[in-house]
Amino acid sequence: MLVLSLEAARLYRNGKLGSAPCNGATVTGLLTAINCYNVKWVTRVQDTFTLTKILALLVTFFASLWYLYNGHTENLEDMMQGTTKSPENIAVAFYSGLFSYSGWNYLNFVTEELKDPYRNLPRAICISMPVVTVVYTLTNFAYFVVLTNTEILSSLAVAVTFSEKILGFMAWIMPLFVACSTFGSLNGAIYASSRLFFVGARSGHLPSAISLIDVKRLTPVPSLIFMCLVTLLLLLPNNVESLLVCVTFVESVFILSSITGLLWMRYTRPRAHRPIKVNIMLPIIFFVICTFLVIFPCFSHPLEVGIGIAFIALGVPTYYVFIVWQNKPSWLIFACDSFNMMCAKLFLCLPEDSKEL
Repeated sequence: MLVLSLEAARLYRNGKLGSAPCNGATVTGLLTAINCYNVKWVTRVQDTFTLTKILALLVTFFASLWYLYNGHTENLEDMMQGTTKSPENIAVAFYSGLFSYSGWNYLNFVTEELKDPYRNLPRAICISMPVVTVVYTLTNFAYFVVLTNTEILSSLAVAVTFSEKILGFMAWIMPLFVACSTFGSLNGAIYASSRLFFVGARSGHLPSAISLIDVKRLTPVPSLIFMCLVTLLLLLPNNVESLLVCVTFVESVFILSSITGLLWMRYTRPRAHRPIKVNIMLPIIFFVICTFLVIFPCFSHPLEVGIGIAFIALGVPTYYVFIVWQNKPSWLIFACDSFNMMCAKLFLCLPEDSKEL
């Protein structure tokens, strides 16, 4: 939900599509409706806007080559001037970079809907990550070719500043590309994250209402609606930098926990069957990086880190009250059952294993 809020806030800040923060909320609601209505529509939207993003990045790179061909090499001479080497600032800088690659994590949420996931999941990751890395590296090189350090640091949307300086009368196309890119990212985040909440509820870690499925369209409507409402609530501050630090810190904490569990299981159960297994050095390196990303931002952004920790801590009493606590009073059981029944009737949904589906 924090990730969705960040994507929605970026749609407003970077897209320049209007003067009110309600743009992000409007698009979040629209994409939630599409995800509720038809999964095929979701995949078509995702494919279309992914191609749009790639086109925008290619336009950026080739425009910079033209600029470089005309003899403009002055920005490359001092592009690293003013670089800071403090660990806390490096960690926060990694946050922005890691958010650009966060799609690798979403793919794991939808393995149930993949055909032959044991074969196609590693293939998708191994193909997409190098492609994304190359494209993003070339795009950043393009920015440094055309823009000065001051222009990059002062810009709210670097791609828009880039287009205003180099594309001339076609500069209007880049804000459109930026908005389309964010639109597609938000759509992918909604699609994948809703499955995470759905599976959590199905396993008993969230209210049962979130594990219900629409009887006609077979989409997790309650999960999508719940996610949309909380996302809109978190969108109110509309501070992209604070949301970015808070989002990536929380993600890094949970990823660190997961990779710690993986290393522990590799140590205690070395002969366990693993359909997908990688060299032990990869999770060890990942563990070191995640530890770095969790510890050092506490010194440079204590407020955002504190909010992230509070957000995590809020789930502990909620989990124990509604999930672990077995001898609940009758009024609480009645309230939970009534809420689940209300959601089922309101959204025309049933549990996944119902014969009526």
